[in-house]
Order: sequence, then structure tokens, then C-alpha cells
Amino acid sequence: MLKGSFKAAACSVFAIGFCLMGNIAHAKGTLAGIDIENTATASYQDAGGATVTIQSNTVTINVDELIDVLVSNTDAGDVITSPGAAQNVQKFEVTNNGNGNEAYGLSVNVSKGGDDFNPNLTSIVLDSNNNGVYDPGVDTVYVAGSNDPLLTPDQSITVFVITSSPSGINDAERAEVELTATAKTGTGTPGTSFAGAGQGGGNAIIGTTEGRATDSGFLLVSTADLIFNKSYTILDQFGGNKPIPGATITFRLVAQVNGTGTINNVVLSDNIPAGTTYVASSLSLETAALTDAADSDAGQFTGTAINVNAGNIPSGQSRTVTFKAVIQ
Repeated sequence: MLKGSFKAAACSVFAIGFCLMGNIAHAKGTLAGIDIENTATASYQDAGGATVTIQSNTVTINVDELIDVLVSNTDAGDVITSPGAAQNVQKFEVTNNGNGNEAYGLSVNVSKGGDDFNPNLTSIVLDSNNNGVYDPGVDTVYVAGSNDPLLTPDQSITVFVITSSPSGINDAERAEVELTATAKTGTGTPGTSFAGAGQGGGNAIIGTTEGRATDSGFLLVSTADLIFNKSYTILDQFGGNKPIPGATITFRLVAQVNGTGTINNVVLSDNIPAGTTYVASSLSLETAALTDAADSDAGQFTGTAINVNAGNIPSGQSRTVTFKAVIQ
């Protein structure tokens, strides 16, 4: 009995070690279709005191396939869109969390309740070159029933959902876009069995995700309007504000951004009015003096006009340019 107990304990330790290694390699442990075999040993002493060892029959258990799947939206946050945007790209990851090879059907819902607008679904695209970046013309457009992704245990695939935005949407509105992956073998409540449908000829058993998983990403409307105003003040040589020859005009250009977005690469330009002469070195951006030459700073006097690169202007901010000219 002691020997038998020791063998059983050793076998259990080995089995535990095997399972741990399996969990490292596979989400749900032992691969579907693998045979687990075990033969027990008994020993005893016969009437003459000799030890006799015998073996039981071998028990073979074929591991069934467990079907589980995970869908995750992997965007860093809401994907920015705008009214009439032709191509919004949202990124998802579909992972086979089961222990057998499984194909998955993909579907998208762009009409979720509780959000602000419904985008238009253009296509579902599979990341065929596995670089995690949407490459039009390179990545494969998904066609249901034709190229359903077949994933090995623990394997993931990146899926891009491409939509367009209607023209009538407003700043700060959001839209929910949901991707669903459904096991082609079947779905059901946990524990549901599909006889003979598992990898290796065993059964396929539905896991905790019921053979179907979903996740959502969001589109956020970000619009920005550039409001551009020009004003002036006059200082004449007598201390007044009369537009007479010799008086100095200070022109003020203000670019203001409204909305929630950013307007990029803003350049403010103004021709020097006829009948006036530009005052050298009078150009400034946000009160910082700029040189007239085309050099490393943001400003330039071309001889007939001023140009200032105001850069990127976020919502709620403005950029102010001033320069002077003398009435001839």
C-alpha cells in the first residue's frame, strides 16, 4: 500500500506540473484532441513473501474542445471624426481563448442605442500583414462565410472597422461601434455540447463566453472653426488718431479657434496697403518680436506683405499678429 500510495502521489505531482506548463502555453490548458492516458499499479506480497506487481487497464480520455473567445477594442481612446468624414478606422483584437482551432464570424453594429449618431459601415478588414496598422489595398476585406478568421489557441488577429460619418453631426457628439465575434462551431449557454464537433473528433463544449464576444469603440466628433478678425489703431504725429500723412497705423490680426478640435499649420498674411509704408521690424506674434527676414522665426516681410506661421491652434486658443505702417 505504501508503494502504491507513493506512485500515485508521484503521478499526481507529474500531472500537476504538466497542467501548469499547458496553461503557460494555452489559454485553456491541454489542447483539444490530446489523449490523456493513465495506467495504475498495484503491488502485494504473495504467500511466499515475494512482491508481486500488477497493472490495471489503461484509461484513455480524449480532451474535448472548449470554445471561448475575447474581443477587445484597442484604440487609445475615442477615434476623432468630423461631419462627412469618409474613413474612420477603429481597431479591435479578436482572441481565441479556447483550447482548439476555431473559426469566427464577424459582425458590426453601428446602430447602438444611447449614443448621438449612427455612422455608416464601410467594411470590416483583417490585418493580413499583422503590423497592427490599417493598410488600404494590402489588408484583406472580410467577407462573412468566405474568409472567417481561423485562430489557433491563444492566437489573436487585429480587425479594423471602417466607417464614414454623416454630414449632419455636431461637435462633441459620440457614436458607439460594436464588433462581435461568433464561433462558427456554435454558441449556447456554458456547458452546451456539440457532439463530435471538437478538434480531433471529440465534443465541442461552450465556455463562459457562450461562444460569442463583443466590445465597443467610440467615435467622437471634433470640429474646429477658425475665426479671423482684423482691426487697427492710428496714432498721428500730434498725439491724436487722425488718418493723415505721417500717422502710424498698427494693424492687429487675431485668429481664434472655436470647437473641440485643433486647426493645424495656420499662416496669417496681410498685404501692406497702398498709400502706406511698412515700418521695419514692427512685426510680432503674441507680443514676441519677429524679424523681417526669412529666417528661423515665424515671421517675414516680403517687401509687399507680411507672413506669419502661427502653427497649430487648439480649440479655445488664439494667435495675435501685429505690424505697423505709416501713411504716406
